[in-house]
Amino acid sequence: MKRKNLGRSLLLVAAALLVMGFAISAFAEETGLPGGATSLREGHGDWTVSCNVTTQNGAAGKACSLSQEQADGQSRQRILAVEFRPNGDVLQGTLVLPFGLALDQGVILQIDEGVVLPPLRFRTCLPGGCIVDLSFDGETVAALRKGTSLKVRVVADGGKESNLGLSLKGFPSALDRTAALLQ
Repeated sequence: MKRKNLGRSLLLVAAALLVMGFAISAFAEETGLPGGATSLREGHGDWTVSCNVTTQNGAAGKACSLSQEQADGQSRQRILAVEFRPNGDVLQGTLVLPFGLALDQGVILQIDEGVVLPPLRFRTCLPGGCIVDLSFDGETVAALRKGTSLKVRVVADGGKESNLGLSLKGFPSALDRTAALLQ
């Protein structure tokens, strides 16, 4: 008799898991991720596209971005990271830089050898690094699409200028893919 009840219990658990699996799959498909996935991570040149299914107040949605991170080859310590989120014609993002910078000097960005963008201020520093908010208009996004590198100029606390760079290899396809996933 106990064996029969155990079999029924296992059957009920299997049925419940199957129903939950269909519910999760339907939820993910409702959000529009390929294959009903609940998360996605793709490489596009030197950029990574990430997308996750989210729920907020019972509503399904997606959080998608393109990003790049660079680390020191020896210490493996992060040197800089950037994440962008398309928002209509504007590209919004966050740049994370290490500690030890002269925060009042801000950050200077330049696409290839082109126009130097206006200086940006640090928003705050957190345990992961110092944060700079980014917002690029359509003209700047077009220049990023055509460019090969985004130069990041900062000044160390001791006054020494440092030039860092982000590769734009794969940026156009990563941006297009992120925008498509958000639709």
